[in-house]
Amino acid sequence: MLDEAATKPHERLGKHLAEDMNSVNELIRARMASKHAPRIPEVTAHLVEAGGKRLRPMLTLAAARMCGYEGPYHVHLAATVEFIHTATLLHDDVVDESAQRRGRPTANLLWDNKSSVLVGDYLFSRSFQLMTETGSLEVLRILSNASATIAEGEVLQLTAAQDLATDEAIYLQVVRGKTAALFSAATEVGGVIAGAGEAHVKALFDYGDALGISFQIVDDLLDYWGGDATGKNIGDDFRERKLTLPVIKAVAKADAEERAFWTRTIEKGRQEEGDLETALALLNKHNALEETRQEALAWAEKAKAAMAQLPEGDIRQMLTDIADYVVARVN
Repeated sequence: MLDEAATKPHERLGKHLAEDMNSVNELIRARMASKHAPRIPEVTAHLVEAGGKRLRPMLTLAAARMCGYEGPYHVHLAATVEFIHTATLLHDDVVDESAQRRGRPTANLLWDNKSSVLVGDYLFSRSFQLMTETGSLEVLRILSNASATIAEGEVLQLTAAQDLATDEAIYLQVVRGKTAALFSAATEVGGVIAGAGEAHVKALFDYGDALGISFQIVDDLLDYWGGDATGKNIGDDFRERKLTLPVIKAVAKADAEERAFWTRTIEKGRQEEGDLETALALLNKHNALEETRQEALAWAEKAKAAMAQLPEGDIRQMLTDIADYVVARVN
């Protein structure tokens, strides 16, 4: 019991779904193969097998099992979700000119940008093939809409990330696109494939949406908060001129001198030694970090409230615990 209590909730969920996850991994390996372009499995394997929690496909499996599903297609949908996620990571690393992902060199660094983009396109195509095999138009609608929303969120972020006019509503729209859309689609399709009622499917969507938003807010907060093994250094977002929620809150309360500082460092990108320390001081002055933390906690509570509407059992408890765990990193 002590060992179980010490285990992270997503790890407990992984153990609970181990057989299903093995099937997902086998399907991923089979579908990322290519007879004619060996670079495709090379690039895909580099990222897929690099570790990571595999939280998104687990959410699909968990939602389906919680709703009583006993067929084979939750595995197809979980693999679909992972392919979409992997494709977006490949594309994101090119857009962000990243050199590291999960503590390893990125695919675009090891190969090149062209390979990363084209392999990402291949994985998107594979994901649509997997979707259609379920024979469910509703599943196809949900996941295709999510793919479009993810792309839309990434494009919106290009224009919003360094614009001081970006407010919390635009930030939330970006987060819903780049992160929460796949979380909510992952949980929703699990309920749909299980034939769950409308109220349960809606609750699953609401859980995934709120969990994804909380997850991203925490990630953005940790960039300034520190103290978590994210593979990021404190201030990475500041150095990359990303206007995330803590800075948006500080900008909203800034006087003329402070606004000039944010304009120089974020909008114009003219950063000097000591600017990160000044940024942290302004975030603390305006209580932006604590207010951001409270928003993450509020979204986690929304996720838990949605989960409370679903069938009781071990899976429901683990999904509830995951919502708590996401925000525990900044408690």
